[in-house]
Amino acid sequence: MSENVEKSRNSPAFEDADASARVFGLIPCAGQGSRAVLPSSDGVAGLPKQYLPIAGTPMIIHTVEAFRALGPVLAGLWLVISPEDSDFEDVFPGFNAEGEHLLRAGGATRAASVKNGLQALLSTPGAAAANDWVLVHDAARCLITPTQIQALISSCCGDAVGGLLAQPLADTLKSEQLDETGARVSATLDRAGKWLAQTPQMFRIGALLQALKQAEQNGLAVTDESSAMEALGLSPKLVRGSVHNIKITYSEDFALAEAILLSRQS
Repeated sequence: MSENVEKSRNSPAFEDADASARVFGLIPCAGQGSRAVLPSSDGVAGLPKQYLPIAGTPMIIHTVEAFRALGPVLAGLWLVISPEDSDFEDVFPGFNAEGEHLLRAGGATRAASVKNGLQALLSTPGAAAANDWVLVHDAARCLITPTQIQALISSCCGDAVGGLLAQPLADTLKSEQLDETGARVSATLDRAGKWLAQTPQMFRIGALLQALKQAEQNGLAVTDESSAMEALGLSPKLVRGSVHNIKITYSEDFALAEAILLSRQS
């Protein structure tokens, strides 16, 4: 057994862990996504990215429906939005099913929103325990499918650390150098063994909360949950995802996502 796995099994977060641990979903939904705002002619300018329509339905609804389709596999679903959010109820009036929770505790960063969500999961009576699992998923990855989520759960539920969906890097990788004309190639990097991180990312709630708190204390900027766990010396499991599980970032991504969604419907 590797040193990292041994360390995780002996950590307090994994004491008394068992196969009966439940799985919760947590979707940070407090960002603005200014790079993806559509033109004003679409009638939605100014809305946060996750509320913009794709194939006629707000992005966040596509995302949530993939988790709803898991049925009893998921013990609960939590959305973390900004305290100042005045759009969510209009965009998603149907987010009130049993086991669904809206938390107005979004922070200044994604990591802060996730940390606040985890704390709410643990502090709400009858909700989650530290040894339960949490699936943290980007609201803007609206092309995720229930099959992909289930594959991650099946791969990680018996793992000591947890893991994430990811995709092996297929393209040639370049590093840049900047001059007066802009960006230029400084080197071609070896792509062997390199993966593009996706979400969901699945970890024990207590362990992930500990990792995020420690990263914050150390002034470490983490862009996903895996990097916080890695900072503790742990090695999350890589579970192959899909090239379609893209994060909607730029305006042109909307057309690609719509084409994929429409192809699934047909």
